[in-house]
Amino acid sequence: MFPRQLEYLVALERERHFGRAARACHVSQPTLSTGLRKLEAELGVPLVRRGQRFEGFTREGERVVLWAHRILADYDGLGHELSQIRGGLEGTLRIGAIPTSVPAISLVTSPFCERHPLMHVEVVSLSSREIERRMDAFELDAGMTYLDNEPLGNMRAVPLYRERYVLLCAIDGPFAGRSTVEWAEAATVPLCLLTPDMQNRRILDDNFAAAGTVASPTVETNSISALCSHVRRGWSSVMAHAWLSLFGVPEGMRAVPLVAPEVTHSIGIVVPEAEPLSPLAQALVELAQRLDLEGELDRLVSGARPKRKR
Repeated sequence: MFPRQLEYLVALERERHFGRAARACHVSQPTLSTGLRKLEAELGVPLVRRGQRFEGFTREGERVVLWAHRILADYDGLGHELSQIRGGLEGTLRIGAIPTSVPAISLVTSPFCERHPLMHVEVVSLSSREIERRMDAFELDAGMTYLDNEPLGNMRAVPLYRERYVLLCAIDGPFAGRSTVEWAEAATVPLCLLTPDMQNRRILDDNFAAAGTVASPTVETNSISALCSHVRRGWSSVMAHAWLSLFGVPEGMRAVPLVAPEVTHSIGIVVPEAEPLSPLAQALVELAQRLDLEGELDRLVSGARPKRKR
């Protein structure tokens, strides 16, 4: 059994198509099919249900796919450990980040790359559920997500900072001059919020419910970029404070802390719970434990001054 054959199997699971799986592996379709048949012959069981096209995996094949992910992850870990012995970590660190943590992710990846200059980093914006799914499938090395809201599964966590919430609203709107706004009051203005499949939105809904109300946003989106676009056009929104460190307070708007209840949630790095940790996960955990993202974000947010209309 060769790692390449397992890569073919994992690619077929991901692509659900022989031709696309072959292209993903940079081989011809006959080469991929031959490799899979050799793997079936070596294991003594059929793995793939074949017809005119890919029809799925056999029961045995589904189990082998799970093992293939694990074996390939361990194989990559071996390569990373050997590179570390030779003089420095090499490879690709794959991180999934929830959208509200994206403004802070560079505060992690930049020092990581400085410490490990031979490393390459890939960051994808994903929901918390998708991060957990991809980590279980060994498609991610780590996640940056909520730590204290929904169950994390079998993961090791390193807290980074507490997420706080503000209402972005017009300077001359109904809350002009206010130093704080209650959640129940925020529900009374036209809002643009993330969609309910995002954990941030579920947190906001819980906060509104704790205040005895329900938010009925006029606009919903699963894109932080779309959310920020609407905010810049004058829509009110409830935002995680970390976003102010990235784009500041839009012209003509204010960022007002939300209270009653005054809620925060922990965001941090998660890696698969394993002994020993993979070299990449270990390096990321060691770095995360030394960072002061709470203080760094506070400094950045304090510098995000609102701009008044002229």
